[in-house]
Amino acid sequence: MSADRFSLAGRVVAITGGAGLLGGEHAHAVAEAGATPALLDVDGEAAQRRAEEVGRGAFGLAADVTDEASLRTARDAIVGRTGRIDCLINNAARNPKVEGSGLAASTRLEQMPLTEWQRDLDVGLTGAFLCARVLGGRIAAAGDGGAIVNVASDLALISPDQRLYRVEGLPEDEQPVKPLTYSVVKAGLVGMTRWLATYWADRGVRVNAISPGGVEAGQPDEFQVRLAERIPLGRMARRDEYRAAIVFLLSDASSYMTGHNMVMDGGRTVW
Repeated sequence: MSADRFSLAGRVVAITGGAGLLGGEHAHAVAEAGATPALLDVDGEAAQRRAEEVGRGAFGLAADVTDEASLRTARDAIVGRTGRIDCLINNAARNPKVEGSGLAASTRLEQMPLTEWQRDLDVGLTGAFLCARVLGGRIAAAGDGGAIVNVASDLALISPDQRLYRVEGLPEDEQPVKPLTYSVVKAGLVGMTRWLATYWADRGVRVNAISPGGVEAGQPDEFQVRLAERIPLGRMARRDEYRAAIVFLLSDASSYMTGHNMVMDGGRTVW
């Protein structure tokens, strides 16, 4: 098989949450495969700084995924600059931190403020819906095929093991937990993937999801040890280990794959 099947040369890839932990990794991946990454983030300056780190023609733009007008402005800016949008990575999300004192009030079901529930869903699910409509709609309307990748999680498939977050000495009703919203958002993205895959199949737009496992990013040592014990490969992911999968899902190498959720979690969901 020719390596050209993995090429993204000449394509423009919009990446939401472009200034985040994995946003820059996605940008590096597609740029190395020949694409032009457009990094979108509510913090436009941070997105541009990340784009400058990536190089290879990458650029950053301010965009709020919860604001349809903001997304239309970003879409028009991308098209005005490059003439096209070929691919979309729905990567923007809130990932509430569980570590630290006093967080149980905002993570436990009984005490989670409704505003936190709504904000998590606004960014993670409504944001993906609006990006699909505004940016994905542009891809579909062009009639040139294209691809969308929704970034889900292994917690779209399994419940969080709340023992990972326990703090010695805290009463049970004060123990921090991974909030319900994270599971709801990530599972919803997998459902959205399947729906969009059939909706735009006649336009040649392929829609898949990727479900990463936990990525090492300076978490406390105790947490990393606990999580590694639950992963057959015995460690968390390095932040660059999803690059090849992203290129595969966006490129012609996966031309007969749509509606699929690619799980890359070191084997955690096998156990």
